[in-house]
Amino acid sequence: MEYIPYNSRSPLHKTPFGAVKQGEKITFKIVLPRSLSCSGVELVIKKDGAGESRIPFFWLSMQGEGEEWWCLDYIQNETGLYFYHFEYATAWGKTAIRKNEGSCGVLSGGKNDFQLTVFSKDFETPEWLKGSIIYQIFPDRFYFSGKEKENVPSDRVLRSDWGGEPCWRPNEYGKVLNNDYFCGDLDGIKEKLPYLKSLSVGCIYLNPIFEAQSNHRYDTSDYEKIDSVLGTQQDLKELCAKAKELDISIILDGVFSHTGDDSRYFNRRGRYDTVGAYQSEQSPFFSWYTFRAWPYDYRCWWNFETLPEVNEENESFINFITGKNGVARRWLKAGVRGWRLDVADELPDKFLDEFRKAVKTEKSDALILGEVWEDASNKCSYGSRRRYLQGAQLDSVMNYPFSEAILSFIRSGIVEGFSEKILTVLENYPKCVVDVLMNHIGTHDTMRAITALAGESCEGRDRFWQSGRALSVEQYENGVRLLKLAAAIQYTLPGVPSLYYGDEAGMQGYKDPFNRVCYPWDNENEDLLSYYKKLGEIRRSCHCLKEGTYFTVSEMLSCLAFTRQDETDRIFVVVNRNEHDIDYYLPEEWKTAKSLLGEKVKNGAVHLPALSAAILKTEVTGK
Repeated sequence: MEYIPYNSRSPLHKTPFGAVKQGEKITFKIVLPRSLSCSGVELVIKKDGAGESRIPFFWLSMQGEGEEWWCLDYIQNETGLYFYHFEYATAWGKTAIRKNEGSCGVLSGGKNDFQLTVFSKDFETPEWLKGSIIYQIFPDRFYFSGKEKENVPSDRVLRSDWGGEPCWRPNEYGKVLNNDYFCGDLDGIKEKLPYLKSLSVGCIYLNPIFEAQSNHRYDTSDYEKIDSVLGTQQDLKELCAKAKELDISIILDGVFSHTGDDSRYFNRRGRYDTVGAYQSEQSPFFSWYTFRAWPYDYRCWWNFETLPEVNEENESFINFITGKNGVARRWLKAGVRGWRLDVADELPDKFLDEFRKAVKTEKSDALILGEVWEDASNKCSYGSRRRYLQGAQLDSVMNYPFSEAILSFIRSGIVEGFSEKILTVLENYPKCVVDVLMNHIGTHDTMRAITALAGESCEGRDRFWQSGRALSVEQYENGVRLLKLAAAIQYTLPGVPSLYYGDEAGMQGYKDPFNRVCYPWDNENEDLLSYYKKLGEIRRSCHCLKEGTYFTVSEMLSCLAFTRQDETDRIFVVVNRNEHDIDYYLPEEWKTAKSLLGEKVKNGAVHLPALSAAILKTEVTGK
């Protein structure tokens, strides 16, 4: 077994845990074998992209006769991403203490430096979201109010077969138009607010609602107008007001890396009375886009010619979005409480800096949530390291690392390594970011969770294979059990669980557009729906799920156990992924815990049937 001189996650070696505020004191401690006859220890630290600094430790004390402790109090006053290791000196020279895997350093031979995120001392994230639940809605497919549609363009197909399969086949020209609409609208969402409240939802994230020429509306045509199929600006205001009465906030999807080619700004098809960039080099919007050879050859998002890419550093565009009367502030004034930024990792720092200033000036507790699929603390794009989470850009991100960890464990039954994925995020992200992470297990960009857990893989398979494909009865029943397990973890990890509309009803489907079908009103899986309502009640009843600490108790033999705790209460979560029953024997302090989910504690253990979870709770005493 390798000697461990330093563990970045242990309070014996580093306090405080994880990321730190600028100006906050960090205490590092190294323990070394006395037999090394160490004459000195140094912290070797460098800001990403800059030179390194060396700071000496002082000798602290002996531990028994065989080990000695070295200590250093360190303060970093500049925000940024830092990487560090240690060097100790002996008669044989200097040797580096770096890490191999996880958070533990080794006396020699380590491959990696440790990461330290230093964020702004003024960085705060919205309190209203902490401990809540996000509900994501694809507006066209959630609920149709029955309200007559007005001013709908003639090239749209309004469907009356709610629940039918979305059109996906190419037309005679080989193009998929995405121009069929099931007529879900803002009034429909307003009508279903009591239902969302029954799920304990506190935040609704709406996929794009601005005028666009496709049903997904990621090809924005007019940032200042609600799409006519959805309703009007007044409808949005009324939705926000009604939601606020139920303590539910609305956030919008901001698609600012590109527009539609059939838009007021580009106007490739001449639909609008504006002079678009495609029509004239004298267009007021011409500088927003990059033409290699005007007008036919232009830069577009992932080479989709219908999505001309915007130059997000263009002053005219930045002012249009973030100015005093710009798009960001306009819709906050209308009653929304934040933005989810589509492909945030494709938005440059200049844009993100100005976007945050605008949003926080208009509404200081508004949420700015970014779509970043990787570890957002050390993500590289635009040829440099990004600083999304250091206090001047995003409040938080869509938490794909947690999603992958949950789905992988529940799908495969292999639990070993689960906590490493969780702890890496907890260590690298500021605590205020962690508390508002969007913890999803399915979105409009992924397979439905139940399909991902119990269905066949669709990798390498086209839409013809995916179309109409459903789980067998046996697969579906198994999928419900697996989804319950995944949801139990999702609802109790640090951050905010995000429920993709209809997952609670047992909706299934492969990738776009089969993951975006209509909500099955009056045909829900009642057992699954009741389970999600129960999880919502548990979140409301447990204070520690707002900002409490996380600790992994065990992860082995397809069984996961962890705790959450704060100064008020604490919970113990056990997930049995095995196909057989188990008895999980509890630590002494949990043997009198109350059962919130699963069976009661008996004889110091909790019995878990195959593919089930238990959640226990105790109050914190001695305050």
